[in-house]
Formats: sequence, C-alpha cells, structure tokens
Amino acid sequence: MVVSLTRDADIAIVTIDNPPVNAVGLAVRQGLWDAVERTEADETIRAVVLACAGRTFIAGADVTEFDQAPVAPHLPDLLLLIERATKPWVAAVHGTALGGGLETAMACHHRIMDAGAKLGLPEVTLGVIPGAGGTVRLPRLVAAETALQMITTGKPISASEAVQAGLADAVAVQDVLAEAIDLARTAPAPTPLLDRAAQAPTDPVLWDAAAAKILKKAAGQTAPKAAVQALRNAYEMDAQAALAAERETFLTLRSAPQSAALRHIFFAERATARVDRIKGVAPRPLNRIGIIGGGTMGAGIAAACLLSGYSVQMIERDADAAEAGKARVSGTLDGSLKRGLISTEQHDSMTRAFAASDSYSALGDTDLVIEAVFEDMEVKKKVFAQIEAAVGPDAIIATNTSYLDVNEIAASTGTPSRVVGLHFFSPAHIMKLLEIVVPDGVSDQTLATAVAFAKSLRKIPVLAGVCDGFIANRIMSAYRREAEYMIEDGALPWEVDAAMVGFGLPMGIFQMGDLAGLDISWAMRKRQAATRDPAERYVEIGDKLCEMGRFGRKTGRGYYLYEDGSKGTPDPEVEALILAESARKGIDRQPMTAEEIMRRILGAMQAEGRKILAEGIARSADDIDVVMVNAYGFPRWRGGPMYMAGSTDG
Repeated sequence: MVVSLTRDADIAIVTIDNPPVNAVGLAVRQGLWDAVERTEADETIRAVVLACAGRTFIAGADVTEFDQAPVAPHLPDLLLLIERATKPWVAAVHGTALGGGLETAMACHHRIMDAGAKLGLPEVTLGVIPGAGGTVRLPRLVAAETALQMITTGKPISASEAVQAGLADAVAVQDVLAEAIDLARTAPAPTPLLDRAAQAPTDPVLWDAAAAKILKKAAGQTAPKAAVQALRNAYEMDAQAALAAERETFLTLRSAPQSAALRHIFFAERATARVDRIKGVAPRPLNRIGIIGGGTMGAGIAAACLLSGYSVQMIERDADAAEAGKARVSGTLDGSLKRGLISTEQHDSMTRAFAASDSYSALGDTDLVIEAVFEDMEVKKKVFAQIEAAVGPDAIIATNTSYLDVNEIAASTGTPSRVVGLHFFSPAHIMKLLEIVVPDGVSDQTLATAVAFAKSLRKIPVLAGVCDGFIANRIMSAYRREAEYMIEDGALPWEVDAAMVGFGLPMGIFQMGDLAGLDISWAMRKRQAATRDPAERYVEIGDKLCEMGRFGRKTGRGYYLYEDGSKGTPDPEVEALILAESARKGIDRQPMTAEEIMRRILGAMQAEGRKILAEGIARSADDIDVVMVNAYGFPRWRGGPMYMAGSTDG
C-alpha cells in the first residue's frame, strides 16, 4: 500500500510510502482521498498526522503524468478536501517538500519540520506554475516578497527559514513524527487557510521592481511571467477565482513546448549515470583526494571535493606555488562561509582537511588523484609518472584535460586500467557538469568509481569517448568556427554575440573567448596546425588579434575594448581588421539577421552532435543536450540542440 493509516491512541497517522521520492501520483492521491474520508467518518480520531516513509516527504508531482490526461482524484480537489476537514491535519516534514509536496503540506493545518528539511515550489524549472493552489495558499502564509522569490525562481528555503517566514509552525527538536503527534493532540479546530486574506505587498512599487528584475533574468521563459501574474491574482481575486485561474494556467503551460523541453532535460539529466557497463559494479571507497596543480582549475576542484566532505592533498611545483594554491582554496571556502552556504564549524573542518605541498610523497594515502596542470601532453605524462610512483597500487589517477588524448596519457602509465578523464568546467566548485572521459583500457571499477565520485560532488556525470575536445569542447569548437566564418562573411562579433544572448545563451562566443583569454584557443590552434587539412577553411582573425597582444579582458582588449571596468564595447580597430580580412580573401560581405546567425550556429552544433553520435563519443543525443545545457548555458527551456533538431539515437 502506498498510503497506510495507523493509530497512536486518538491520533491517526497517514503514511505515504511511494519510493523513491513519494511523488503524488494517482495511487497516492487516491490513497489520501480514502484516508480523509476514513478519518472524517471515525469519531474516535481527534486529529491526523501526515508523514512519509523513506528519505523524504513528498518531493513533488509524478512528472511522468505530465504527458497524460489528468485522472481523478485531481490534486487540487484532494487538497481542498484536506483543508476543509473538520479534524486538524499536521504535516510532519523531513527531507524535501517540493511542488505538490509543499502544496499538500500547506493544505494541512499545521506543519512541523525536521531540522534538515527543505521546502520549495520549483514548478517554474519545469516550465509550469504550481497547479494545486501553491500560488494562492503561499501568499496567505508568508510575506509577498517571500512568495515572489519562492514561486518565480523555484529556489527552496530551509526549515528554519520556513518557520521565520510563517510557512511552518516549528522545527522539531528531536523526532519530527513524535513532535507532530504531540502537536496534533493540542491542535485547535481547524480554520481553512483559503478563508484568510493574502498578505499583499507592503510596498507595491518595490514588489513590482523585484518582479521585473526576476523576469528580466528569465527573459524568453513563459513560466516565471505566468507565476508573477498568478501571484497578482492571489492578491487581487478571491481565493476560488485565483485557484481557477492558476489551474487553467498550469494546464496550458503543461502542454506548451517550453514545459516539454524542460521535462526532456529533467529526465535526460537523471539518465546520464545509468550506465549498463557498470551495473552491479561496486565503486572503490574514496576518502582522500589528491589534486595536482593549484591554479584556478585545480583550486576549484579541491574546493568542490572539500565542500563534499573529502580530505584533499594539493601538490604544486614549489612551496610558493603551493601556498598560492592554498590561498585560492581558502578564498573559495571563505566565500561559501560568507554566503551562508557552510557553517563556521564546517569551514573549520574543511580547512583542517586540506593540505598543500610541493612533494609528491604526500600523495601516499590518497584514493584518487586528479591532475589539473597545463594542457601539454609531455608535461602531463611527466606528472602521471610522478603520481604513479607516489600512490598505492589501487589508487585511481585522473586527468582534467580539456582536449588531449586520454588514451595516450593512460598508455604512458604502467596501469592504464586505473586511468580516467575527469573533465571539470570552471568554476569547478559551481559548474554542475563533469565529463567522464572513458579511455580504452579503463576498468569497470574505475569507471564506476568515477561516476559515484561525480554524484558525491552533486555533479551530473556524462560519459564521453576519447577525441579532441570530447563532447562539450568539440561542439563549442564547431560553433566557434561557424561564428568565425560568419564574421568573415558579413556579421560582426557583437552582432553574433547579441543573437546568441537573444536566443537565451548567457553570453556570446566572442564574449566567452575574451573572458577565458584568447591566447588559450590560440595555443590550441597552433598545436593543431601541423595536422590541419590545408583545404579546410581557416579564419586568421583570432590569431591576428593575439599577435597584436589582444588576449581579451585580462589585457583590456580582445574582440571587444575594455575601458574603465566596462563589460566590453565594440572596437573600431577590430571591425577594421575583420573588413580587411574579408577583402583580402575576396569575400563579398552580406549582412545577417539574428535569426540567420542562430540558424548557422544551431546547425553547426547539431551537425557536430550527429558526428559525435556516429563515432560513439556520446552515448545518446540526450547526453549531448545535457552537456550543452550544463557546460555552456544552452537555454534549458529550449531542451538542447539535439532536442531542437528532433534527433534520436536511431
């Protein structure tokens, strides 16, 4: 039974047991409906506690039902039934109460939280708004500003924040279920929440400004805009009219293209770690992680490991470099403390768990070592030889290379079965994607450990085959080449970037190059020059900018001009260089619309994606979409380039 009813004297305990996350699918809704009817009919029951088995309270709706016709009992009707019950209902919340889970908790008359509980309405992340009263009930419990943030951004709040905001009655001191039962025994006769007035904005002008700021950040997305309007309805309409408007909007959005695209990414991200090859293979336990290199990437990886509970040993080339690396890691931990992401105790514990040295002998007790040094094959081979000499025979050795041949690196060692690629994206402690590059000789256990490690860092692991650039950087190189062709053919860098930003990407390709440093891609192009097909079209504009010392933001000049801390302005000198290159090659420049620019960029992404699939570099088109969304900010609400192309694995 997914919903059971037990007794503690005169208190009924209704328990949902629908693993893995107690989603409110049809069976749960029917079970709860029956429980309301039974408890209302039983005169010996004073009050009801709603609890969940397993690791969480209701973590949301059953997303698999989104593509199906709604089946009664519908969640809005069920929640009205709970709210109108004559006996108090107390929600005992542990884990997460998200979406339909929080809506269910709000329909109860009281809420008591486990200290670690999180509450949220993340429907906008699936392209919809709450559809079972969330936009109507939340404003009756919390301030308008809190409701705006929760509903339009989908970000959850903690148990203590929920109590402070008025969303919950209390945080349990010890046992949330026992304390919920105690609360039920003294709870007064219930008053339906919808009979209360909503807490309208105290300053409508400030509320409107906050809403406008959120909508600007969510440009192109329909759900946040609909969420703002739903909140306005909650303040301006009576409860029943607001509920009806909310439900109509939810159903409309649920069948719209953006929600379908967001559901595609939702499921695709959860499928990346399901790897047939390692099914049933036990990963090696990991406790201490070695990091070679204390630069931006190495320090970011070290911080990611520390923030996930590992101890870390960093190795640098000399004592001064080790101290500099240590300072970078400390700066990240200090920032996490300042933003309230970790406690003072956690910060102190992580600081004690970190060490930096210039001696490889300090790696002796590490379980996994990640190399994050300069992108040079000979340098990496030398580092791997030193690692192999220092670590135990079972330690896994990984490279963070962005482009180099992981097979060649593995072959330089005596035990290629324990070598794997772990390609992090910068900043490594924030970016969610981790490309796991699978060399030919890697063992199943090494691969299983790499996947488990990625999940322990709360990252999305995507397996990639060995090639130049793997999945993310290979596709990025392809659409960067197309963008370079376009600036020779008639567009200007700022026109290309504006088209990309207008499409929904966080920045344009030329802005990205300036931010990363144009010398990085220049070094790669010089490395590839010896093997480049002479018949291949090659754009020299980037090389010439670098020869002029224009390396991007760090030099104040790149594709853009950076003066007085500006974000970059078009530079006539760059435009003149581009026009001269087009003339030199005899290209008749033609102006391009934003639509034409994006059609070419998407075409390049999709064409390279199809090649990657054909070569077996990616396991599926879905994996490519996950990579592009999480590595380069391809708009989630568009589903990914392969989704847009209607690509399938067949």
